[in-house]
Amino acid sequence: MDNAFDTIATAAPFDTAKLDRLMDEAGLDVLIVTSRHNVQYLLGGYRFFFFDVMEAIGTGRYLPVFVYQKGHLENSAYIGNRMEKFEHALGRIWTPVVKAEAWGTIDAIGLAIDHARKLAGSTKRIGIEAAFLPADARDHLRTGLGDVEFREAHFTLERLRAVKSPAELDLIREASERVVDAMMATFKGCAPGMTKSDVVARLRREEQERDLVFEYCLIAAGKSHNRAPSSQRLEQGDVISIDSGGNYRGYIGDLSRMGILGEPDSELRELLQQVEDIQQVARRAIRPGAMGGDIIAAGEAAVKASPHRAVLDFTAHGIGLVSHEAPRLTATGPVPYSPYDADRPLEHGMVISIETALLHPTRGYIKLEDTLIVSESGWEAPGDHGREWNSSRLMA
Repeated sequence: MDNAFDTIATAAPFDTAKLDRLMDEAGLDVLIVTSRHNVQYLLGGYRFFFFDVMEAIGTGRYLPVFVYQKGHLENSAYIGNRMEKFEHALGRIWTPVVKAEAWGTIDAIGLAIDHARKLAGSTKRIGIEAAFLPADARDHLRTGLGDVEFREAHFTLERLRAVKSPAELDLIREASERVVDAMMATFKGCAPGMTKSDVVARLRREEQERDLVFEYCLIAAGKSHNRAPSSQRLEQGDVISIDSGGNYRGYIGDLSRMGILGEPDSELRELLQQVEDIQQVARRAIRPGAMGGDIIAAGEAAVKASPHRAVLDFTAHGIGLVSHEAPRLTATGPVPYSPYDADRPLEHGMVISIETALLHPTRGYIKLEDTLIVSESGWEAPGDHGREWNSSRLMA
């Protein structure tokens, strides 16, 4: 490799050797990446602010495209919106080729086609993300590069992101801590007469004040297990389950905590302790070298040993830029996919969400969800406060 390539390789914000190996395993020569999370990852965290909330414009939509040729980092290209010339001028886009010239899907993918045609060497097999490639862009891509084979690249890109860098872990820590802090402030402000929608609005403000992008809040109150925001009004003694995702610079803090209007009685304390016990059992299975499926097995065994097993639900999943990503631990979780990591060792830097919910027929929906980082010797749990009953009376 010449000196220019060495300089570019050093500046790349991802592990190029790992990506090349993963592409070899998948039989891919070139990647044409169109999901916003993977484009962000490959660009080292860059995400165009103008389309951060909504990607529709005019008669089409924004489509960022990253093109990567295996073994040739110097040929990497980013295709973006014309207004991204401002970002490029500020040095925020690292790729050797930047084409900030598109407005919609067809012109964006057309620029990617033009770049791919100019690549030297083999370009017989191109990896795409079918779930994140609009139909009109996909058809245009097939017409423009009709002499190549297109293969799914979702798995390849997910494995590249499976182990987080120290910088990514810092963002996940911040996201987790800030989400739980926002929940604590929200519980403190709960009062009889407020609606579930009022609570969610309060949580949104608390997350935004902590520099988080509010993504969602699942909320249950009283005896109900319905977790949609609604006009249901809180009453004295109601339990409140808040499960929220707050995004910090692209990374998700997804945790769940419990509150109550008043003080918990002995039964509620016992029920939450049952949930906590299962969470702690699952944590003990997390360490480098342990099989991913050990977490699921430990949690499920703890559920079976509980006197409330008939109304308990446990699962675990990877988390990072996406709320369910590698490591893939189970095929029976809420999001269906093959359990690739169930019989593979966990690695230092993987991030896992573990969650246990108890759907009591009369006391309501009781849940804890925690984020666990696989550390050198075990695990680390950012945002690990507020795990008891958070009473609006006690916090007043």
